Amino acid sequence: MDWLVDDRSTCHPLLPQECPPLPSPYRLYHFLTDLDSLIAQVPQPEELLPLLYPRVAHLLHSSPWLQWPDLEPDAQLGWAVQTLYDEPDYPITVQRVAWAAGASSPVHNHATWGLVAQVVGTEVNQLWRRVAPNEPAVLAAGDRPIQEGDIIGFCPEAIHSIAAADGPTLTFNLYGPTDYQRRWQFDPAAGTAHLF
Repeated sequence: MDWLVDDRSTCHPLLPQECPPLPSPYRLYHFLTDLDSLIAQVPQPEELLPLLYPRVAHLLHSSPWLQWPDLEPDAQLGWAVQTLYDEPDYPITVQRVAWAAGASSPVHNHATWGLVAQVVGTEVNQLWRRVAPNEPAVLAAGDRPIQEGDIIGFCPEAIHSIAAADGPTLTFNLYGPTDYQRRWQFDPAAGTAHLF
């Protein structure tokens, strides 16, 4: 099932969106061209993300190389990132991310919209919500397991942490323009946050 996490870290089921016929094979350059056009026409994340879901699903179906489990997590970090596209002065980053079994991330936001397609394994997104606007303290707001074939999108102020379930994972990640002065790592126990 596909999900959308809003700026309050509330998770909503995503209803399928109509999409015009896409070329097959649908290559990464087709996808990036479509994405460029969509961003220009639909700048609001809540409206943009649902339009991206069918395109990402079609891209993954058309491009088996994106699904190859050939990215090995770093033994010490527990994760690895492969950047597929990141152009200076262009607001899109495309990555594949691998996590070792049992590895987890800190609690963080992205300060941009993001979309994660689960390619291999299962990850649990623990959602968090600020106690009050602009305050560093956060409270747990539920969790959402994401399995192979699922897609989850995040609005810019959504807060989460990720844990790989009982095996290694691989995801396809897409991010918009990041405001690094608003990207935070949170410490729920201490009620503090610092730039991430």
